[in-house]
Amino acid sequence: MSAEGRENGCDESSKWQKSALLVIDMQNDFIVPGGPMWVKGGAAIVPAVQRAITFAREKGTLIIWVKREHHASGRDVERFRRHHYAVGETGPTVKGTVGAELVDGLEFQPEDQVIVKYRFSAFFGTNMHLVLHSAGIETVIVVGVQTPNCIRQTVFDAVAHDYPNVIVLSDATGAASPEVHEANLIDMRNVGVSTPTLAEWMGAT
Repeated sequence: MSAEGRENGCDESSKWQKSALLVIDMQNDFIVPGGPMWVKGGAAIVPAVQRAITFAREKGTLIIWVKREHHASGRDVERFRRHHYAVGETGPTVKGTVGAELVDGLEFQPEDQVIVKYRFSAFFGTNMHLVLHSAGIETVIVVGVQTPNCIRQTVFDAVAHDYPNVIVLSDATGAASPEVHEANLIDMRNVGVSTPTLAEWMGAT
């Protein structure tokens, strides 16, 4: 291999090792139909999320699972959602419940990072920025649900933290409807976020 080829290969490897894939809220209560926080477009993106994770692992990219886990009392939940945690009822994504677990087909690996959030953004009240900064991350890639809430807030906070590259995989993220999904992708593109399809992202090597 030529010196140029070795250099390009090194640059390519470095690019992926300076990237992190954030997998947001792919939990039963959000993805499984009938769940208390069901996102209509969630189940359809599971295969794309699986492929994104597999590809990222092959490239040596950091996988960060972002999940909601609330106290059974609901005292750490947004005020507008607290009615779901009435006495005698099990609210959404309560720690230790089936609803808080990852949907079938997705699983943690020991080398992965797990971050628990209590609000829409994966940055709000968490150590996300510390983890990314300590790992030398320059590119933040986002998959999961749902586009107008947790995806959007996380992405806007990543932009606010000045990460050089913020990417949302358009067909590995989902919302209640295609119209809501696309409208929010437009807003994110307007602040410099890239929104390729999974295939486009995987092909950009």
